Amino acid sequence: MNKKKIVIALSLIVMSMATMMGCGAKTKSKSESADLVIIGAGGAGLAAAVQAKEEGVEKIVVLDKMPMVGGNTNKATGGMNAAESTPQKAAGIKDSIQTMIDDTMKGGKNLNDPELVKKLANEAKDGIDWLIGLGADLNEVARAGGATNDRIHRPVGGAAVGATIVKTLKTEAEKQGVDIRTLNEATEIVKDSEGNISGVKAKDKEGKAYTINTKVVVVAAGGFGANMEMITGYKAELQGFATTNHPGATGDGIKLVESLGGALRDMEQIQTHPTGVAAQGLLISEGVRGDGAILVNKGAKRFYNELDTRDKVSKAVLGQEGKEAFLVFDDNVKDGLHAIEEYVGAGVVVEGNSVEDLASKIGVDGATLKSTIDEYNTAVDTQKDPLGRTSLLKKLNKGKFYAIQITPIIHHTMGGVVINTKAEVLDSNGKAIKGLFAAGEVTGGVHGANRLGGNAVADIIVYGRQAGKSAAELIK
Repeated sequence: MNKKKIVIALSLIVMSMATMMGCGAKTKSKSESADLVIIGAGGAGLAAAVQAKEEGVEKIVVLDKMPMVGGNTNKATGGMNAAESTPQKAAGIKDSIQTMIDDTMKGGKNLNDPELVKKLANEAKDGIDWLIGLGADLNEVARAGGATNDRIHRPVGGAAVGATIVKTLKTEAEKQGVDIRTLNEATEIVKDSEGNISGVKAKDKEGKAYTINTKVVVVAAGGFGANMEMITGYKAELQGFATTNHPGATGDGIKLVESLGGALRDMEQIQTHPTGVAAQGLLISEGVRGDGAILVNKGAKRFYNELDTRDKVSKAVLGQEGKEAFLVFDDNVKDGLHAIEEYVGAGVVVEGNSVEDLASKIGVDGATLKSTIDEYNTAVDTQKDPLGRTSLLKKLNKGKFYAIQITPIIHHTMGGVVINTKAEVLDSNGKAIKGLFAAGEVTGGVHGANRLGGNAVADIIVYGRQAGKSAAELIK
């Protein structure tokens, strides 16, 4: 090859390499810009993204360190609480926003922020309409623990609510052009020299660092229910407990906000769900009890009102032999709740052809279990339960009988970042940090000392939407 041809060949190679490097820079640039960055692609983050798009925000980037979207919302089984909703009215259910407020404050032992609770109860019904309008099925209404009335909205047939909501929001976000980046971890929220939000530092799926320049950030990174160091640091007695939380629930968002001077509250308020299967980190939906299942101990006797608040039922279970109990139900309950099929598939449901057969298989006295179920059926007839249960819907007298061995399991962290009703993050002086918003389990104040079943989904939708609205207002 002569000298001229060599020079031409080298030039072509250099041009090719430059082109390749340019392509790489375009997809993995060290610095880029966005109107809004949302940290966390769970229910709250996706709701914020969709709402912000509806408000006219153009470039939105959603970061999530996990390989799939959804976070703990993927694990939500029960439903979404709302009062005076369209589905309630269609079903002839009488409920009121004030009753939902009262139930939520009572369940949270009045540690809740009353203003946050009022907003939750007033706007949850709008969230139901919004989700249904986007294609979600939330048309069946049932009862959850701590609720005075049937209020928890779920897919018809009792399927798990989380998958429905995540699919609905993800589909809409992608349709609206939201840039959702999984396996991309936010490592720092940056402030400029004047103390204003100026960007988010992140790592891509290959571990390469980059910065997104933005003046507005929504933190929706979830709680810390999978971070046992944080859990036991705030509540040492939970050492050794299993958790229902997905592996990414490690409190990263809380730490990011705290580093900026954001205030925290109620961090020691950590909820255990009374019906968990510890070996699998599996939560058995409150809907199983809401639809008629009972709790019995190893003596084959009922010992507490199954639909009291989660903290009280958990304490009652922990007071039984072995700190565990059995959730017992029949085909009346099983046939009406699709979620039970998931538990059957997980191998945690014991089946008996009769009460006595079930008793034999779970190692309790058959005659005592039969007597316990007969007494419960009498309570359904009279609508008077000696343990104080008021939702007595179905007798346990149809087909086969089933049991799931349960124990309390870490489920929800009620504490977190302090926000106001605009979803603005507040500092220790109660002043809003301009450009910084938060929603969902990363925040504290909505649930107080104990969260009612169905209120977490209401929380992520109401405050996720609010964070999207507030961010859009600031951007405009």
